[in-house]
Amino acid sequence: MFLTDPFFWEIVVSGLLAGVMYSLVALGFVLIFKASGIFNFAQGVFALFAALTLVGFQTGQVPFAHLLSWITGTSIHTWGSGMPTLVAIVFALLVMIGLAWLVVRIVLRPLVNQEGIILFMATIGLAFVLEGTGDLMWGANVKALDVGLPQGPSDTIIDATGMFVDKLEISAAVVAVLLVVALTLFSQFTRMGRALRAVADDHQAALSVGISLETIWWIVWSIAGIVALVAGIMWGAKSGVQFSLSLIALKALPVLMLGGFTSIPGAIVGGLIIGVGEKVFELYVGPMIGGATENWFAYMLALLFLLFRPQGLFGEKIIERV
Repeated sequence: MFLTDPFFWEIVVSGLLAGVMYSLVALGFVLIFKASGIFNFAQGVFALFAALTLVGFQTGQVPFAHLLSWITGTSIHTWGSGMPTLVAIVFALLVMIGLAWLVVRIVLRPLVNQEGIILFMATIGLAFVLEGTGDLMWGANVKALDVGLPQGPSDTIIDATGMFVDKLEISAAVVAVLLVVALTLFSQFTRMGRALRAVADDHQAALSVGISLETIWWIVWSIAGIVALVAGIMWGAKSGVQFSLSLIALKALPVLMLGGFTSIPGAIVGGLIIGVGEKVFELYVGPMIGGATENWFAYMLALLFLLFRPQGLFGEKIIERV
């Protein structure tokens, strides 16, 4: 029986921890969609840009070094040995908050009251602009990211259970839990959190009681930028900071379809289901149909949810009366 097979449980644990990594990206989508009704296609690029910026600060790289060298005829690419990791993280957070302000002022503010599809197309354009800007600022080569997180197999778990579990994935799970708890407490028990929920429920009603829509959007995009930085750190530490990192947004889509576009806990649960499902499916079904099922399993599962429960496990069912 496979339930008594230690390798099966190792696969399950590995899937759970991989699902947490997907959920970190999905959280950014949920936050922005809840507060503004905008599906931010650029969230994956946000994670990439945040990770590139962090590495740039850590290594002391001059932003736009190649462009400045071409304009000035110099060859200055670094300004020193770089910042300590904690200081670099703080500066990267400030950059993401500043980026959120620019997005709201330049992209979203002129499009207030436009159709959702227009805002969605704007975020697609934003993704390409931000990806190109990241390339110009920090270069396109793969960069190693080290923020001091433990990596490699956990000897304690191996000795206790015989299962191979990566320390970095355990760290990601702990960070994801803390993020969800913090975001839930912020949403439920702070004045700003209540304002965010009011805007999510009804923009016009929130405006009528004096809530600034532009301020709320800036705050929620800033929080999404911070979540993107966390996701970028975890994924960058795991596989290096490279431009394929922006594609993790595509893996977050099935997570959102399962958990619901408006549920923070749903983003976590959806990620766990996807993570475990694709690992177990690949283990037991993959060899029968040629393997490589992890590339498409999540999308097939999401398609089934769209057919039978389009609002997801935790999403709100929309009823329109005509």
